[in-house]
Amino acid sequence: MKQAISTAKAPKAIGPYSQAIKANGLVFVSGQLPVIPTSGEFAAGGIAGQTKQSLENVKAVLAEAGCTLAHVVKATVFIKNMDDFAAMNNVYAEYFTGECPARACVEVARLPKDALVEIEVIAVY
Repeated sequence: MKQAISTAKAPKAIGPYSQAIKANGLVFVSGQLPVIPTSGEFAAGGIAGQTKQSLENVKAVLAEAGCTLAHVVKATVFIKNMDDFAAMNNVYAEYFTGECPARACVEVARLPKDALVEIEVIAVY
């Protein structure tokens, strides 16, 4: 059994997908772009500002599913330019402390709306 998760506190899905799916003790959060939900615009501040907004969007979706970042077991970061890794990682480290989730970070040729970063996570509940 699965349940679609949706919140107005994160950007609406821009295609045929859910913000997250809750199933069998797991929450699968779709990739979150650095879009400010109230304006539909990207967060300012380059990679640091965009990483922060993507993680705030992840937090909002997790909260709707009854979880927090502490429930995250796996994160995947898609980054436009690996030269931005250190700046992204500094912001990421503010959100994940203690027992951090497993993570992959990959450079991609292009992200939706030409974002600098997109972050997806899997959490347990």
